[in-house]
Amino acid sequence: MALTIHNRGRHPEIFRATNHADFDRSWPTFMQQDPNARLYYSELDSVADYVLLATDGDEPVAKAYSTPFAFGIEGREDLPDAGWDEVIRWQHDDRLVGRERNAATALEIVVLKERQGTGIASVMVNALRDNAFRLGHQVLYAPVRPSQKADEPETPMNEYAFRVRDDGLPYDAWLRVHVRAGGRILKVCPLSMTISGTLAQWREWTGQPFDTDGPVIVEGALSPVLVSLAQQVAVYLEPNVWVEHRKS
Repeated sequence: MALTIHNRGRHPEIFRATNHADFDRSWPTFMQQDPNARLYYSELDSVADYVLLATDGDEPVAKAYSTPFAFGIEGREDLPDAGWDEVIRWQHDDRLVGRERNAATALEIVVLKERQGTGIASVMVNALRDNAFRLGHQVLYAPVRPSQKADEPETPMNEYAFRVRDDGLPYDAWLRVHVRAGGRILKVCPLSMTISGTLAQWREWTGQPFDTDGPVIVEGALSPVLVSLAQQVAVYLEPNVWVEHRKS
């Protein structure tokens, strides 16, 4: 398998010709409902150099998204507990006010569903690292969504994220990819994504009845969804893990 990595800033025509709906099948429907997403994905032209597409021959097989942001300024001394959501808000504000952006963060790596498990994800992690460093950044952060955490949604992320195998590498396969690429696990971001909706919406997104109060296990979710029958709403608070990739 010889993949070709395309940069959106350099080759926008390849991205325009790609059927991006094919990649949506890789994510559960409820994961596509985060309202913060449009602050980033609706303005990709402004961060085109931070967006990559991998092709195998003529077939698009993976995409990787990142963005620059300002870090280490007042109010941003630490990576946020609100992870993915907050760093998207930060980069959006930075762009609006013209603030200098001295760091970069990965936001999404998605591989076509039928091509998952073939090593493409590892290629994309390294491609995002190399691209961030090429663009002049000394560090690439990533609010990582551990891929196997959905198998045990009731396990606290603080326990799961730092679990290791006998060889010392992370137990989780996706965290393992990042560490093998040179990443370092920093901390859990417990409120990385907040997805809320009416019970009717959650039923549509998941096909589940949502007819009981309290925590509900949803396929693909890293933690239980919190349900209120009285209010007819449910909220999903997804924990992620901050990983640092620093240029050596």
